[in-house]
Amino acid sequence: MQLLTPEEGILAVRLARGAIEYTITKKPKPMVHLTPVFDEKRGVFVTLTKNGQLRGCIGFPYPVMPLGNAIEDAAVAAALEDPRFPGVKKEELINLDFEVTVLTVPVPLACDPDERPKHIEVGRHGLIARGLGTSGLLLPQVAPEYNWDAKTFLDHTCEKAGLPCSCWKRKDVEILIFEGQIFCGSFGGSV
Repeated sequence: MQLLTPEEGILAVRLARGAIEYTITKKPKPMVHLTPVFDEKRGVFVTLTKNGQLRGCIGFPYPVMPLGNAIEDAAVAAALEDPRFPGVKKEELINLDFEVTVLTVPVPLACDPDERPKHIEVGRHGLIARGLGTSGLLLPQVAPEYNWDAKTFLDHTCEKAGLPCSCWKRKDVEILIFEGQIFCGSFGGSV
């Protein structure tokens, strides 16, 4: 899968910011000339933070729509539809920072469950735990942020899925890995 260039990362940030501003303030979306990569189906997450604290995070782990549309939809959903937080208000925008994380396609770890920690590179891989009728995802940047090792990362991903922490050791729980390109910005104007 082709990586985005730094310039395309700036476009991704502008697209996310523009979608949120348009939805919340009705400010016109910026005219952004998108490159062909934005027409490719890609997974993406948009994470909003305020004063270093999570304010919203929504996305699409799988490539279900063109990247440009996915960025806009994820950005608006992170601002207004994350069930853990009230919707972002107009006056909050200036204090928000955000990340656009463009994902590779998740692939199952092909090893015995007890060997899974050895195949996870903290800081490079994001995880999906899937099984027993539920799933949960943590982005690649989460584990280093909390100083987690691979086993702790697996435990927290299972917990995010609503599963017992150590369920990653079970054969009927699938663990998938993916990578992400992270682009940051703020509503204060920096990209």
